[in-house]
Amino acid sequence: MFHNPIVPSVDFEADGVQHGHLRLPYSRDDSAWGSVMIPITVVRNGNGPTALLTGANHGDEYEGPVALFDLARSLKQEDVAGRVIIVPAMNYPAFAAGTRTSPADGGNMNRAFPGRPNGTVTEKIADFFYHSLLPLSDIVLDFHSGGRTLDFVPFAAAHVLNDKVQEQRCVSAMKAFNAPYSAMLLEIDNVGMYDTAAEDMGKVFVSTELGGGGTATARSSGIAKKGLRNLLIHAGILDGDPLIEDTIVIDIPTGDCFTFCEDGGVIEFCVDLGEPVHAGDVVARVWPLNRTGTAPVDYKVQVDGILAGKHFPGLVKPGDCLSMVAVVL
Repeated sequence: MFHNPIVPSVDFEADGVQHGHLRLPYSRDDSAWGSVMIPITVVRNGNGPTALLTGANHGDEYEGPVALFDLARSLKQEDVAGRVIIVPAMNYPAFAAGTRTSPADGGNMNRAFPGRPNGTVTEKIADFFYHSLLPLSDIVLDFHSGGRTLDFVPFAAAHVLNDKVQEQRCVSAMKAFNAPYSAMLLEIDNVGMYDTAAEDMGKVFVSTELGGGGTATARSSGIAKKGLRNLLIHAGILDGDPLIEDTIVIDIPTGDCFTFCEDGGVIEFCVDLGEPVHAGDVVARVWPLNRTGTAPVDYKVQVDGILAGKHFPGLVKPGDCLSMVAVVL
């Protein structure tokens, strides 16, 4: 039987504030006895619920790391009832490289669960979260945005689950986060996802898509910080009054909400994020790169709603997700 080689430098059962690392041995050309050092903070104050907070599951998504590095610096023991585990850069190799997937092994962290203790770097990290961190948690928040190739209206999300009691707890937590949009999200590829692993354990799980384009803005970082505090208040870990603003409730109920590109070229969007669309509307045109005088290919949406997600940046290739339409409830 294999055991996960990751060694935490923090004690998850100790009261107080601890800053440390999850150290994963990783022998490579530039460091024969090297390690991947994943930053982690644990704040514990007696018994109570545990929140597991993660960012950079994909390394080119930055609102989570910004909000979580800030929380790790500012959160005090006396603020907390229970325990908060903060991992600002879950896929640290990808985060350090500014890439979606890990340069160590090409691994997509959010398709690697439950992982393997004797697998690749990405699989070992996933295995440690699956067997060591998720079991400690009651509520899990995993920050996402569109990274370098997508852009979204800023939303927090919950999933449709077979266990409707658990689903309602996730929905309540998602609403407590209070992003400008609150979504019931259909994943187009949920095999191996961190979300699925946590939900299968019965955890309250909230995810986000808070923007995109491979950067964070002042607005998107602010949404992440506010939502993080609201969620911890909802969980009973922090005291205080949540900051609640208007939210638009949206649903992504079927695969018809997504449009995929069949042609490469330069994209001309005909609708901006957040604007209404109707089935049959042209959402974007794709112009050929290598000749003039040729008509673009029109791409039409299949459902009524708003444009909630779109490709980023300006060039597309066959197979790219072009747009996501959300139904306003």
